[in-house]
Order: sequence, then C-alpha cells, then structure tokens
Amino acid sequence: MQSHTYTRAQQLPAILAKRIAMLDGAMGTMIQRYKLSEAQYRGERFKDFHKDVKGNNELLSLTQPNVIRDIHEGYLAAGADLIETNTFGATTIAQADYDMADLAIEMNRASAQIARAACDKYSTPDKPRFVAGALGPTPKTASISPDVNDAGARNVTFEELRLSYYEQTQALVEGGCDVLLVETIFDTLNAKAALFAIEEYFEASGERLPLIISGTVTDASGRILSGQTVTAFWHSVRHAKPLAVGLNCALGAALMRPYLQELARVAVDTFISCYPNAGLPNPMSDTGFDETPADTSRLLHEFAAQGLVNIVGGCCGTTPEHIAAIANAVMDQKARDISAGPFYREAA
Repeated sequence: MQSHTYTRAQQLPAILAKRIAMLDGAMGTMIQRYKLSEAQYRGERFKDFHKDVKGNNELLSLTQPNVIRDIHEGYLAAGADLIETNTFGATTIAQADYDMADLAIEMNRASAQIARAACDKYSTPDKPRFVAGALGPTPKTASISPDVNDAGARNVTFEELRLSYYEQTQALVEGGCDVLLVETIFDTLNAKAALFAIEEYFEASGERLPLIISGTVTDASGRILSGQTVTAFWHSVRHAKPLAVGLNCALGAALMRPYLQELARVAVDTFISCYPNAGLPNPMSDTGFDETPADTSRLLHEFAAQGLVNIVGGCCGTTPEHIAAIANAVMDQKARDISAGPFYREAA
C-alpha cells in the first residue's frame, strides 16, 4: 500500500506539465525580520545551553515554531505551491558548529511537521500544496581542501556526509514531506553523498519520493565551486532520475540566464527549476539584496516566456512580496514542455 505522501507526490508531474509551479522564497531573510534575540533563539528548553545559538535558524523549529509556521503561511498566502522545510543546515555536520548535532533528527522531523501543517491548512482540491524537504550542502566540502598549503586535505569524508544525509532524509520523510530538495549544491561530491543516502533510504523504507536537485553557479565562469560546468553537473546527477533539476542562489536572475539556458538544453527529459537570489547583495537594502519584487518577477517572466522553466521561486533576499509578484508574472505563461521525468515513467 502506498503512503499518503506518495499519493500526494504523484500529483506533481501533472501540475508541472500543465503550469509553472511556485516555490517559496527565503527563510533566512524572513527570520531576520523578526530580529530575534539570543534568548528567543534559546527558548526555555535551551536557556542554559553552554554556547551561543543566535543564527542557528534550524533551532527555531524547536524553540519558536510559531515563527517558522508564520513564515510558511506568508509564502502560501502569496501563492506558493511548494514550501521548503526549515532544514537547510539541519544536518549533524552543520549542527556540530553549535554543538547541537544530536538535535539534527529532531529538527528535521519538527520542521517537516510544521511545514506539513501549513500546507494542509492552505491546500484545496484545485490547488494542493506540497512540502519540499530541504537538504543543504553542509559547511564542509568533500572535493576541496580547506588548507591552501595541502591540496589533498579534507575536513569531511563521503561516509560522514552519507550518514548525515541518511538521518536527515529519514526524519524529513517521517515528518511528512512530499518531495526532497537537494539544493544550493556547490560541491557535486557532497550532492552525490546526499543522493546515495536518499536512494539508500528509499530502498530500506520501500517509499520513494520525487527529487529536485538544484546547483549553484558561483561566478561568471559558469561553474559550480567544485569546478563543473552546468552540463557536467547535470550528467553527474542525472542517474538519480530527478523530477526536476535547476539552479538557485548565488547569482541573481539576470546573471543566471545563460546557465539556465544551458541546463534546459541538456536536461531534455526533466523539469527545470529556478529560484535565484534577489539580485546581488546590498547591505543598504531592506532585504540585503538589490532586486525589488518587480525586478525579480520581470526576469522570471522572461525565463517563462522563453520556455525555460517549470518551477520558479526565490532564494536569498526574496520575500512573500517577491513570490506574489513572480506568481502573477508567470501565471499566463506555459510551462516548459517535456514528458514526465524518468522516475514517473518507470512508476506509471
């Protein structure tokens, strides 16, 4: 018997083939608007914790769940179809920086449950909402040395990454996610560890959810940080048979265009996602980034008009105002035309 999560997820390919779906915007940008104190980050449970935790946004799913819920609901009210869980840094590897690695599983499960409740509240028969379990890149890289004097040095192993991602995947699925989103990939080897762990969990659990894989091009070279072009990146991850592949974060939409076009040319049988930052960083801006909702929505409208995308949204610096403007801008545009991805062809 298939789970309710699997049944919900089966709706996604038809939606993406019919219209452009909306992902939400930045979590960190919205958390910053609350101007939470160290004491608020700690909450009652961690009031005597031995280390400062302000900035550990994933902890807020345990100490300030209403803040995370309100942010999710703000994006849902703005028109988001998919909501990312507050789990970008909720791995044992990332949480070790705060001495909170032992809380990672709890953070993921709680974050998924918060997002699930928000999506269930806003879902209608005509507009179902989906929880995307976010798996971030971790602050460590398996491909690049942290020591300029030792090119062979590494601060994390593939096995450490695999185990961390396996635990995260299990907790996200148990919390009620509909899709898993491996995002902001700057090191393809890290992403391979995540994809290996996800497949390992799928085989162990008997439950298989769709995947979205999203890389980040870090500069005008058109490469991710570990050195791959967009085309090489796609060929390195396509074995995972994702529902969608895309780009997010580092570059604003204007600079992302040629790399998105490249990805659309090579990933011919897979849906395409795009959720850029709100332009380049600008500390004088209210959101810390250059682009207004009108700017970002205009650029994503152009991507949609060129037939490049099936999922759009926002990354750093974007807000519910950005998402509402983007949703309005792409409303009448056709989704990128493909057959459903290979996972769904096999599952049919």
